[in-house]
Amino acid sequence: MAVEPEHASVNGRKKPQRPQRTHREVADELRARIRSGVLRPGQRMPTQAQLAAEFGVERQAVRGALRILQSEHLLTNISKGAPATVAERADRAPAGPAAPPQPTTVALAPRIASAFEAEHVHIDAVCLTAVSLTLAMGEPLRQIYAGRLKPAKVDVRVLLPSRSIDLAFPVPVGGRQGHDDPVHERWLAQRNAQGQVLRHNLLALRATHGIDVRVTFRALPFTPPVKLYLLNNTEALFAYYTVIRSEAQIGQESLPTYDAQGVRSMLFAFEQGDGRRDTTFVEQSHLWFNALWETISSELELTD
Repeated sequence: MAVEPEHASVNGRKKPQRPQRTHREVADELRARIRSGVLRPGQRMPTQAQLAAEFGVERQAVRGALRILQSEHLLTNISKGAPATVAERADRAPAGPAAPPQPTTVALAPRIASAFEAEHVHIDAVCLTAVSLTLAMGEPLRQIYAGRLKPAKVDVRVLLPSRSIDLAFPVPVGGRQGHDDPVHERWLAQRNAQGQVLRHNLLALRATHGIDVRVTFRALPFTPPVKLYLLNNTEALFAYYTVIRSEAQIGQESLPTYDAQGVRSMLFAFEQGDGRRDTTFVEQSHLWFNALWETISSELELTD
């Protein structure tokens, strides 16, 4: 009888080992612990040996992870001789002129979570599909369900491209061929799915926590070349959509396209009160968003 893999160790054979985690995966887990408050500002980290044993990796992977978190200003005092220390402001992503730009996947979630500390949360966004916003909402939602956050009201407005326009991107290299455009249909499906998930997750807070929630979408008649997030009328987070040539796998076909990887875009943070430059940028961003919302945008239904 053949020995089943899960019982191999009983018969004197070693179980198949999982692929070892990368230093980036270790960094992701430690970052999540810092952002969620499991590791608090000023707290000493476990030693590199302890982290290596916990994650089942070599110390080189641990050192690589710690260097990533140090570059993000989440850890200090990294050396071979002593455990690192969680930075004093590691629970908040810095904003203002001193804040280094960071990828959207790193910077957006902690800023959204900080915005949810307010009694009335107000978030406006201009984006291509809302995927980054939907992912970033996971952090404040976890904190609400854990009892660490409890806003009274949440108001979210999102501007997305209309389904009826010819998008500047994503598009097939060489342009659209007739009315049948699988690249456009894939973008539309993603736009609708991400918007529906975002709306569902937020509206669920009404039933579970009695929070007054409103989520509204409107359609733009153009492709936004940038993404913008406005938080509680005090912060503006801004990133460019940089168009690149890539390959889209649609069904069995690989199709060359021009697209933008929004989740990797570098996010620049501006905060009202951090000097005239930042204050003016936040104010003008709100004026720009409200002008689009109240004039040339139209009703948006997240349906096929």
